[in-house]
Amino acid sequence: MITYEPTTQTFHLTNGLISYVLQITAYDVLTHVYFGQAVAEINGLRRYPMLDRSFAPNYAPATTRGYSLDTQPQEYPCGLGDYRSPAVDVRRADGGQYVDLHYRTHQISAGKPALPGLPATFATDQDAAETLTIDLEDPTSGLVVKVQYSLFQSLPVITRSAEIQNNGTQPVTLTKALSASLDLPLDDWEVLHLDGSWGRERQITRQRVTPGTFSLGSTRGTSSHQHNPFLALTHPTTTEDQGEAIGLTLIYSGNHQMTVEEDQFGSVRLQAGINPEHFSWQLQPQASFQTPEAVLAYSSTGLNAMSQAYHRLFLDHLMTSRHTHEVRPILINNWEATYFDFTTERLTPIIQQAARLGIEIFVLDDGWFGHRANDRSSLGDWFEFPGKLTGGLAGLAQQVHTSGMKFGLWFEPEMVSPDSDLYRQHPDWALALPDTTPLTGRGQYVLDFSRQEVRDYIGAEMRTLLDRVPIDYIKWDMNRSLSDVFSRALPPEQQGEVAHRYVLGLYELIEHLTSAYPNILFESCSGGGGRFDAGMLYYMPQTWTSDNTDAVDRLGIQYGTSLLYPPVTMGSHVSAVPNAQNGRQTSLSMRASVAMSANFGYELDLTELTDHELTTLGEQIAFYKRHRQLIQFGTFYRLYSPFDDGALTGWGMVDTPRSQAIFFIFTTHAQAHPRLDVVRFKGLAADQHYTVSGLTGVFTGSELMHVGFYLDPAAYYGDNNARTYVVTATDAP
Repeated sequence: MITYEPTTQTFHLTNGLISYVLQITAYDVLTHVYFGQAVAEINGLRRYPMLDRSFAPNYAPATTRGYSLDTQPQEYPCGLGDYRSPAVDVRRADGGQYVDLHYRTHQISAGKPALPGLPATFATDQDAAETLTIDLEDPTSGLVVKVQYSLFQSLPVITRSAEIQNNGTQPVTLTKALSASLDLPLDDWEVLHLDGSWGRERQITRQRVTPGTFSLGSTRGTSSHQHNPFLALTHPTTTEDQGEAIGLTLIYSGNHQMTVEEDQFGSVRLQAGINPEHFSWQLQPQASFQTPEAVLAYSSTGLNAMSQAYHRLFLDHLMTSRHTHEVRPILINNWEATYFDFTTERLTPIIQQAARLGIEIFVLDDGWFGHRANDRSSLGDWFEFPGKLTGGLAGLAQQVHTSGMKFGLWFEPEMVSPDSDLYRQHPDWALALPDTTPLTGRGQYVLDFSRQEVRDYIGAEMRTLLDRVPIDYIKWDMNRSLSDVFSRALPPEQQGEVAHRYVLGLYELIEHLTSAYPNILFESCSGGGGRFDAGMLYYMPQTWTSDNTDAVDRLGIQYGTSLLYPPVTMGSHVSAVPNAQNGRQTSLSMRASVAMSANFGYELDLTELTDHELTTLGEQIAFYKRHRQLIQFGTFYRLYSPFDDGALTGWGMVDTPRSQAIFFIFTTHAQAHPRLDVVRFKGLAADQHYTVSGLTGVFTGSELMHVGFYLDPAAYYGDNNARTYVVTATDAP
């Protein structure tokens, strides 16, 4: 899949789906040539013209004024003579801040290597992927950057990362170390990204690329509710089903930065990596620094195809949990039913009712440890709240297991309360600036996970509990951003490393626990979707999508999330109405249809439901169990966007043989004397005949996809209605 032509010094990475072309040009500079649809051969057609550009410095050894790094399309730009954003920036021992990188050697190898200490994609079969590693060297400092590219056999994606080695004799300081940089020629580009806030995560924003730099990212210590580590370049004509899209995401859970820079000539530089703000890394002689992995995806047929490539990559080549390809269970979480106010007597009827309904996991949320009766104490004290539960956690777990369900438990391992035994014993274990009282968030501090002794202590506390109580599921929460990012364990010159070391320490602890307890299903959470990223999915195969459980708000949240992440990774629950986050009233049918579009569960008090509502829940649970293999693992298609001006939101899942499909259509606003929308499905086999629940007759896939049918007028009567269509292949009539 990867070839090198020595005559032209050209690398061609292609798997028949995409081509990625780079070339070693004058002065051994590694330049970018092409990324897009697969091409059969590369014969030097696209050569960047040698033009004399005013105020563009010429490369020092150059004998012509037509060569400047300020205009060259580079693969890993270092900034010397290039005023665009560099991928790497280095402060040398003498104070000079520059690096000058040139091609030294390369290697093409089978398979996909792991990245030390970091989550990354993998290939279980050596033939399923190939990797190109190119060594770029700064001859004056001995700094070597090993730029790595991996190509999978059956996916339109390229992964990229960089290992920076100090082979010199003097220490240097990295002040910027990005994972990927891509220079693209003049075109009519738009940038699509996912922004938001707590309770409003991953909203789709799309805007034109204009001269200058567009930047998004996080300095919160997490991938954040505000800006997911993903963006896509599209054209104004790109839709869900047509046009080009180039996606870029980072497999990382900390501070990140994504930039799109349009220069004076309309060329675009796309970059991703660790956010350089407040970042520095002391690189001693013979030491190295590994950047996180970035994933580029290409589609010539719209956003759905781009998303499907990411979905397949994550499921087949990223997520390491043994639960990855298993159907996920239906759960009940007690949080919105009881909050902190629970006892065994209060929980027992909820457990009994859940078991009767066919729910499969009961999850005990916050409030079971230390002396925690509210959110102002006990984080860090991972021992049981004495006397709160009759028979303790072991007794409750036994009761849940006896009822036929599995037992889950909530943790927030990265935090410590000022009112806790742990903080009283080790106040220095919290992140805190010197001679100050740390800032609190939700009444809690952040533990310094860059320190080995802190991670060891928390891990030991959790293992003690997990070895004693039979736990099947863990919800791993994190309810504040990092602040006071300073570690008492590091010298002044290394304080710029704390945020990244925190993430590396977090990965180490999670790796240890998930490996030691492989039968436990771990779900990540950060106040909902504040750390919904590919880095966490490597270890934990699902994430609580948002603390906002309102069905209408969830349409936008889950639609935006699906641009990158498959439905099986999204936790989605039915909660009570009026909704706790916004007070909205929605029907039980609407709430269930939205929630069962992902990993289905409930977060309400089952003992307060009417007999009719309980019957409805039983029907919903039975329906989901019949169809969850398809819902969780089918090929996902977005039909109608809640971010458009139309009345509909819609999505669906189709199995691999295209013999089964399920589609969900939602209307959010009542209409008097309504206009009638035509519903068209996607992903079916054009010549196959199908039956559709709710429709009379037998129809070909082409008719269902292109002709469509009118949505029944009752869908517009009253706000917030849902329609579910089960599509089944059948013989021709």
